[in-house]
Amino acid sequence: MVQKYQSPVRVYKYPFELVMAAYEKRFPTCPEIPVFLGSEILRESKSEDGAIHVTERSCKLNVDAPRLLKKIAGVEYVFFIQKNTVNWKERTLLIEAQNETFANRVVVLEICNYSVHPENEDWTCFEQSASLDIKSFFGFENTVEKIAMKQYTANIKRGKEVIEHYLKELIAQGITFIPRWTPPAVCKKVAHEAPSQHEGSKVPGESHVHGNDKESGSTSPSVEPSTPDADKLDADYIERYLGQLTPMQESCLIRLRQWLQETHKGKIPKDEHILRFLRARDFNIDKAREMLCQSLTWRKQYQVDYILQTWRPPSLLEEYYTGGWHYQDRDGRPLYILRLGQMDTKGLVKALGEESLLRHVLSINEEGQKRCEENTNLFGRPIMSWTCLVDLEGLNMRHLWRPGVKALLRIIEVVEDNYPETLGRLLIVRAPRVFPVLWTLVSPFINENTRQKFLIYSGNNYQGPGGLVDYLDKDVIPDFLGGECVCNVPEGGLVPKSLYQTEEDPETSDHIRLWTETIYHSANIFKGAPHEIVVEILEGESVITWDFDILKGDVAFSLFHSKRAPEKNWKEAAVPNALMAGDNTQMIGKSWVLGVDYSRVESPLVCREGESIQGSHVTRWPGFYILQWKMHSSTACAGTSLSRVDDVLASLQVSNHKCKIMYYYEVLASKEFRGSMSSLESCNSGFSQLSGATTSSNQSQSSSLISR
Repeated sequence: MVQKYQSPVRVYKYPFELVMAAYEKRFPTCPEIPVFLGSEILRESKSEDGAIHVTERSCKLNVDAPRLLKKIAGVEYVFFIQKNTVNWKERTLLIEAQNETFANRVVVLEICNYSVHPENEDWTCFEQSASLDIKSFFGFENTVEKIAMKQYTANIKRGKEVIEHYLKELIAQGITFIPRWTPPAVCKKVAHEAPSQHEGSKVPGESHVHGNDKESGSTSPSVEPSTPDADKLDADYIERYLGQLTPMQESCLIRLRQWLQETHKGKIPKDEHILRFLRARDFNIDKAREMLCQSLTWRKQYQVDYILQTWRPPSLLEEYYTGGWHYQDRDGRPLYILRLGQMDTKGLVKALGEESLLRHVLSINEEGQKRCEENTNLFGRPIMSWTCLVDLEGLNMRHLWRPGVKALLRIIEVVEDNYPETLGRLLIVRAPRVFPVLWTLVSPFINENTRQKFLIYSGNNYQGPGGLVDYLDKDVIPDFLGGECVCNVPEGGLVPKSLYQTEEDPETSDHIRLWTETIYHSANIFKGAPHEIVVEILEGESVITWDFDILKGDVAFSLFHSKRAPEKNWKEAAVPNALMAGDNTQMIGKSWVLGVDYSRVESPLVCREGESIQGSHVTRWPGFYILQWKMHSSTACAGTSLSRVDDVLASLQVSNHKCKIMYYYEVLASKEFRGSMSSLESCNSGFSQLSGATTSSNQSQSSSLISR
């Protein structure tokens, strides 16, 4: 298996030329990096004008490996070939390194880039990527992989510290400015104007950083450097908004984010949301990607992104649902209080049904994420989860009513799947004797990582040291728990039976019907039985837009035009089970001939399982346009750094005889059309509110545009 690493963008608040001077001090030896024993220049060349300087070195490294392994391998040291290409004109340095030792057994590739910050020419950006491919190593492949990754990640952070060490050393020597490269013809003319690199002066009108900001009195604004590229993450941004991550955790975040940008344009979740899914799967990028893709499809299908704008709790919920937000805990996490023991869960389920309760819980989770963002800005540190305080006083056998417990388990399952790592701590107080029974029923459905965040207090154990005061400030402990803070959470009580629903018995309901009025449609596709929909266009220059997700299997999407009005028909012989084909419709007649009765206006697009497709077509003629989704034989994908979604979701045991899609389409007049599906304001494309700023096309379309 190939191990990969991708660093965030690291920013040095120093000019490129000064950073290069610090970098050169690492050679030929560097005491600051113990594993780097020395280097020797093999080849060196310069362009005629001196703008490009290429240096090739042989570097000697000491690998901290077991003595037995070194003896078996027959080597004491490892040699790498490093090629450095400095472009003084463009102010860039490209570093390419690969192993020379055991090159036929192990392939190590590393690429590093130094460049000028796009928003501040006196700052320097650094990026690093690497790959490790162990083909064979005397039967110790796994051991060598672990040793290599451990040493590599340990030296990543050290590399930046070394550059900063030599920068401070230069500044201590009085070298705070190094002139930029100028063409030879100009160099002589301006030589007398440029100060010496050993003088502590700076060119008038230019800004230069001297040491750290506090010591130098730099006039640079005291704001964090923005990400050099909208598609890249800044290391300072990660630390400020996402917290301390290990190099490999940073790499997982960046790689998953890049994959989403390639396959889900227009709907990229915010970085903290991606990070939650990675943490939920212990930074296993494949498992996190599968979980996240399924959650994004769920959010889109049921319009969860709009819940805070569209959901208004019934007055009955506001009166009898005993939960609400209440300041924050000692760590700055938003605090949610739930007086579960005072809640008539049976009455709420009978009066409102599972649907309303689930919607309300989802709105609480959406509000929680919003409050986390607000507290992150308020306290100046990452706040990515909230604390829940559950008071169980009053809990009794009434709360163990089977439909109520079933509704609770379903809600827990939905929250676990779509809001992972949002609960930072759960404080359960005044747990009665009946609580172990409820816990036995519920705990198997709660993720192990989540269960470890539970703190349970029985009786009055929550009072005093070791209790709530360890997690909540005294001035926010609610009055009903002995504190001085008035809590506005409803007190609950029994829901009057006169408010119970009579149309449907909640106990016989098998599914939570979340957003049954969804604008998206689902369809099954079978071998020999594509799904087709027809759109009648009465005037030319209209725009047909579409937005669909491939939920199962690989599909080929096409668009056809016909002057004849198609009729619905069924290809029963091709469908394995007529009952399963209720949402499968064919519009193109069996006797129709392509090129005679209808024509193709969009070339087939192969869509892989898990992909989201948005596109549009500007019609040229009136008539009937047919959107067709047809089963496509899947082929393996090779040569990519990350598996495609069809490989990721292979474990879901997808049937070879059936594909499934979820789709939406709309017809617009050309004057109302503003570009691709991702920029249409007049349609409900379902793009996630979790999305941050992402790249999307805003150009007018004269032909079909497909974006993955």
